[in-house]
Amino acid sequence: MTFLRRNVKRIAVVAVIAVTYSMSQSPALAQAERSQLVHRFHFTRLALPRLPGPQRSVRPVNPSLARISAWISSVGAAVALADIDGDGLPNDVCYVDTQTNEVVVAPVPGTGNRYKPFALDPGPLLFDQRTMAPMGCLPGDLNEDGLTDLLIYYWGRTPIAFLQRKESGTTKPVRLAPDRFEAVEVVPGGQRWYSNTATLADLDGDGHLDLVVGNYFPDGAAILDPESPQPQAMQDSMARAENGGGPHFLRWARASSGNHPRVQFDLVQDAIPPVARHGWTLALAAGDLTGDLLPEVYVANDFGPDRLLLNVSRPGRIRFMLVQGVKGFGTPSSKVLGKDSFKGMGVDLGDLGNGLTDIVVSNITSPYALEESNFVFMNTGDPSAMARGMAPFVDRSEELGLSRSGWSWDVKLGDFDNSGGSQVVQAVGFIRGTLNRWPELHELAMTNPELLSNPATWPNFQSGTDLSGHECDRFWVRAANGRFYDIGADLGLCEPGPSRSIALADVDGSGRLDFAVANQWATSFFFRNDSPNMGNFLGLHLLLPLDGAHAGLVVMPGHQGSKVWARPAIGAEVTVRLANGRRFLSSVDGGNGHGGKRSPDVMFGLGRDTASATVQVRWRDSDGQLRATTLSLSPGWYTIVLGQQDLEGT
Repeated sequence: MTFLRRNVKRIAVVAVIAVTYSMSQSPALAQAERSQLVHRFHFTRLALPRLPGPQRSVRPVNPSLARISAWISSVGAAVALADIDGDGLPNDVCYVDTQTNEVVVAPVPGTGNRYKPFALDPGPLLFDQRTMAPMGCLPGDLNEDGLTDLLIYYWGRTPIAFLQRKESGTTKPVRLAPDRFEAVEVVPGGQRWYSNTATLADLDGDGHLDLVVGNYFPDGAAILDPESPQPQAMQDSMARAENGGGPHFLRWARASSGNHPRVQFDLVQDAIPPVARHGWTLALAAGDLTGDLLPEVYVANDFGPDRLLLNVSRPGRIRFMLVQGVKGFGTPSSKVLGKDSFKGMGVDLGDLGNGLTDIVVSNITSPYALEESNFVFMNTGDPSAMARGMAPFVDRSEELGLSRSGWSWDVKLGDFDNSGGSQVVQAVGFIRGTLNRWPELHELAMTNPELLSNPATWPNFQSGTDLSGHECDRFWVRAANGRFYDIGADLGLCEPGPSRSIALADVDGSGRLDFAVANQWATSFFFRNDSPNMGNFLGLHLLLPLDGAHAGLVVMPGHQGSKVWARPAIGAEVTVRLANGRRFLSSVDGGNGHGGKRSPDVMFGLGRDTASATVQVRWRDSDGQLRATTLSLSPGWYTIVLGQQDLEGT
């Protein structure tokens, strides 16, 4: 009794620590249920085509950055899946091979030898291999002629639009080759940008696709120039940095097609509030969150708060307002949307089961390291709050089991077994080496912010450094208790190098969602979906007629290729209702994420339901008019040309 009286405070402290520790641990999943989850999925891994040439594992950098060359060289691996050759299937891959510093276009492995893999040639435009590096490939019909073009964005220069040359009168799939593309400057003037992401969306509702490009280092820097005498600056804070490149908004102006196609975008200088202009942007997502089909934009920033931008544009004028979440009791400030201090690395929009558009964000969550938290901002269903400056989203990452994953990058939502619920895939890992430098990084994270921007005060992060370099990619599946559990290692997702980007598509039209992973300084792979016991699905390939005057709706079964008179209906929104009362929501993606770009299709897993579904499609036509139609569709793939249907609200 005397011992207890003397030590009651110590015992209480130990008890509180024990309870707090137990509460911080994720609930374990019974082995039997885990096995059931694993057996639902199977993927066959196939290497993406490589081109011969000199290879490297680190980039030349500015002399002031030489001591952290591995850190500076840690991004660039990117991948996109799309229908580039016009055969109706997203069975082409465009990816950045960091080892050769090239952008490779090729048939997806296993889809036939339709053409030889090749690298995009930026000539006659300037591309200096010593001071410039491609960072991503964004497919899209940039000049609105029905052919898929490729926007390539870089470190060291502004983006280049590789426009497909159009042969008059042809309606056949093309045999792709380097000479089919013409390189066109997107932003003339020879500026130096350091872009890590880009997405397409009709920002001002005029019927044309605009561009948002997310930049990391500030414009004009000389990061990759080994001969520059100009010292370079790093971020000025680990949590509130405002000296980065930030998002750039470019409004579509005009275009032409033919043997020498052209497109012009105008840079909009005042699209967003000044406080949101200079983050260290790594990922972007554009999607309608208010119901007006004007896309909001989520900006994922490293070293500081992410930004959610409410679209208040009108045709010819792109403008956004800043909105933020509201802190509730027990909610840490850094888990309030727009007020976080975490390291936004990737973002995706999707329906996590509530029939609304939710936001999933990757951050750094490595155990015993910078263990922050991923975000799962669940939509509370109050879009009118946005007009009052409040974002109707609450983070549920911890209770859903998605808060911790590692040093995470791209994140993508998809239903890979058509069960009627989304799985979540994450690219994970930073720098792979043999010497663990986390102790030094911890010291850097706690250093005086006044010193942080000077790279001379940083630890030595050169070749051989390892920072979360051996983490496996995550494949999160929802269990019966409502939480997600990672089975990535069980499915063979331990990559040969740190992963950066993930692209999704049903490449062969089989109703099985496949994916590709781009790895930094290592071979990248395509994962063919061979999962057993697939459920039924509904897949829509939504198109807009090029002339804007198509008389009515055209619904065709399957994927229809060579429709050079139509382009993907980026931003179109689809709501599916089943007879059992379930409701699903999705939209045509224009390139959301870090460096991974999914195909512009929408797919819904229907489980074992075989009945027709009620499908509502809402879109803006080529004139910017809001339109809608409702269809009854049986499971399967459909190509739908969205003509001049009913004006919404009439």
